Amino acid sequence: MTVLLADPVSEVVAAAEQLLTRRTGAPVTLVDPTDLGGSGRTIVLRVRVAENPFSLPRTLVIKQVRDPYLGVKNGVTPPAEVSQVFDPDTAFLREAVSYQFANALAKDARPGAELLAYDLAARLLVLSDLGDATAISVLLEDADEDTVTNTLMAMAQAMGRMHAATVGREEDFTALLRRAEVAHSSDEVADQVSRVVANVPSMLATFLGVDVAPSVVEQVQNAQNLFSGGRFRAFSPSDLCPDNIIVNGEGVRFLDYEWGGYRDAVLDITYALVSFPGCLCNIDLTEERASRMVDAWRSEVVGMWPALADEAELGRRLVEAQLIWVWLSTFLFLPNDHSRIAAVREHYLSVPRTEALVGRWARLARSAQLSGNTDVEAHAREVFAALRAHG
Repeated sequence: MTVLLADPVSEVVAAAEQLLTRRTGAPVTLVDPTDLGGSGRTIVLRVRVAENPFSLPRTLVIKQVRDPYLGVKNGVTPPAEVSQVFDPDTAFLREAVSYQFANALAKDARPGAELLAYDLAARLLVLSDLGDATAISVLLEDADEDTVTNTLMAMAQAMGRMHAATVGREEDFTALLRRAEVAHSSDEVADQVSRVVANVPSMLATFLGVDVAPSVVEQVQNAQNLFSGGRFRAFSPSDLCPDNIIVNGEGVRFLDYEWGGYRDAVLDITYALVSFPGCLCNIDLTEERASRMVDAWRSEVVGMWPALADEAELGRRLVEAQLIWVWLSTFLFLPNDHSRIAAVREHYLSVPRTEALVGRWARLARSAQLSGNTDVEAHAREVFAALRAHG
């Protein structure tokens, strides 16, 4: 973390002071802004409350969603299909609504920080400070295998608790969206997946000479439906990159709800099983680790969804959900296009693009084999071999 002294940080701090002053009716002064590592489209700061007339916490986190940078990284402009999934106004409103929704949950069921104040016009959030915390991406670099396994299980279990706490409350969330006048806005993640489904077959044929069997396309379409339907719907922050998952004294917490919403919960656990497809991660997920993660997640949700006790049913759903995520990685990583690659998030766990993609197809093949899904297994092995051959 870095202490910051210059604009645009001072603008964000000043906006937060004005917001809290209006809210409390007395002057609020915020000092010592510290950068918590926002993305190119956000500024995230920890500040100390110097004047505290109404018992505000000693420290707060303020986040402002800005207009997206044209150059996400190294001055490179992302392609339209990548950049268009982020609309700053919709993203801010969804995040504000998601935090409002989480505030209504029991304190021990909240997946992340508490929302203390927000300003729609300034796209500004004031959140409780989760304190000293470590990103999962750092913990998963630990040389001790048991530490890594236990970290992954704790993350999966926290996902399950979030899902179990939000089952059956989608109408409440939708009502908040409607009040914020974004109830009918598009779901950016689902929109991106639609482009994935439409474009990946031709990409595989063009770049790798691989044709996709109709039976595989059908399963991809089944998985696509999990974003709008599915039997196991629960709240998800959706952007579950390891940099958005932290561990503090209270356990695992999830950050960044810009794409928050309801979808089939199987999508969240499989997002982790394929090493976070929107990032350049490569986690060593042995079959034992993957199985223990699934068991940790299922232990929290099976009481709500008894059908998940059926190993065959769960295995089928896990493979289809992993399939759509691996296609997403393929959509992002396959073309040798620097602007596309520049738009993908990097962090401690990042590996070269080809290595990440090859690893995800290999894991999909193993998962499909274990579940007896011969069509997906054959598809995954064919793509894996073609990727290796093309280097």
